[in-house]
Amino acid sequence: MLVNFIDMLNKAKENHYAVPHFNINNLEWSKYILEKCNELNVPVILGVSEGAAKYMGGFDVITGMINGLIKDLNITIPVCLHVDHGQSFETCKKAIDAGFTSVMIDASRLDLNENIRITKEVVDYAHTKNVSVEAEVGHIGGTEDNITSSATNATLEDCQILYENTHIDSLAPALGSVHGFYKGEPNLDFNTMKIINDNLPIPLVLHGGTGIPNDKIATAIACGISKININTDLQVAWSTAVRKFLTEDTSAYDPRKVIGSGEQAIKKRIEEIVTLFKTQI
Repeated sequence: MLVNFIDMLNKAKENHYAVPHFNINNLEWSKYILEKCNELNVPVILGVSEGAAKYMGGFDVITGMINGLIKDLNITIPVCLHVDHGQSFETCKKAIDAGFTSVMIDASRLDLNENIRITKEVVDYAHTKNVSVEAEVGHIGGTEDNITSSATNATLEDCQILYENTHIDSLAPALGSVHGFYKGEPNLDFNTMKIINDNLPIPLVLHGGTGIPNDKIATAIACGISKININTDLQVAWSTAVRKFLTEDTSAYDPRKVIGSGEQAIKKRIEEIVTLFKTQI
């Protein structure tokens, strides 16, 4: 059964671990993540960007697929189906109406007042449906769905103002992480991260988890990060394994075998990530 992220993230905040948010890209991706997290007995958030939703056929298709997998694979862990970087109220509403249990409204590209207005509109609708809401303050740079943007770090004051005026359930403060690959060493502002965590009652989210060294991930969790988003990491693990398979078997053509050749690489990486995050039920 699908749930929102409120209970799982509040437990993570209280007990100083992080819940993994893995972006899904297709049926196989979803199946591998659900199977491995169920085996490890950890909660998981399945993230769906607007680009991925379009690629897979729409929010209704994805909800049906995930509910079907949960039933047929006998998945017993808490699973949250979450819109990642929803760009408008209309997108979030469409996902909620399709059965998503959580949404991120990302109006961080706008000024703070407009961010508050749009975020509150989403919260007001989502909370009537028992759907959790994540928002962003500052702006996380890098590349998401082939759109490149620059970063702007969050401040405690802006985070407090957004929370107090919207009552979101989690917050992604931009503090130096980026989407996709890092150019050089990630420079995360742990001091501000801890200050924000100490002054807000809701869990914090770290976007752009791929490429951050393990020691910095551990520090981020110690500073209050309760949810970490992973996408590129699994894509690299999968594509590396598939390239190796196709190089070694040049006659392969069955798409099930081609796609499936990356299964164990994804699952191995998931276990490493969950262990690093110290994720618990």
